[in-house]
Amino acid sequence: MEKDVFEAGQYYHVYNRGNNSENIFIEDKNYNYFLEKVKKYVLPIADIYAYCLLKNHFHIVFRVKDKIDLPEKFKEKIHLPFSNLFNSYSKSINKMYGRSGSLFQEHLQRNRIENENYLKKLIVYIHLNPVKHKFSKDFQSYKHSSWQSYLSSKPSNIDRQFILELFGDLENFIFCHDEKRLIYEGIINEINLLDE
Repeated sequence: MEKDVFEAGQYYHVYNRGNNSENIFIEDKNYNYFLEKVKKYVLPIADIYAYCLLKNHFHIVFRVKDKIDLPEKFKEKIHLPFSNLFNSYSKSINKMYGRSGSLFQEHLQRNRIENENYLKKLIVYIHLNPVKHKFSKDFQSYKHSSWQSYLSSKPSNIDRQFILELFGDLENFIFCHDEKRLIYEGIINEINLLDE
């Protein structure tokens, strides 16, 4: 399947994992460092709606800014900030932990988001990812996702207003997450029963 090319004004889900399933976040400070790199490289060209960083992979949902709002140097090279982000983060991790070689598995995976219904489902999926992959029993307390930002009134780099309007309001946003969480818990409980 051919990879989607980044285009101005389009919505995307990007994700990647560690090379050979290795961890890309070794210590707590790595998560914040990665987010600082996202802020530096991605925020100038995109509005971020959700993210989840797990030990060995990550997910980010965003909308590339309209062409008129893009910095001139990125108008024809929207992919460049992402290359800069991952190269910079990889070099830092390699230096910090005395490792060499590729940190990430091949190229950044990306899917264009074609409609608002899928965007809503994707936001919920990403916030529930720590439960799905058994990194946490409770997605609400997982500290390396954008979930907490949606519940806060503090300034954030997450474009909360657009997403909360898409869900109707904060109450419905929470309800949709809780509803899907119950489905995940049921599936996980069934799997655990089969393993006994």
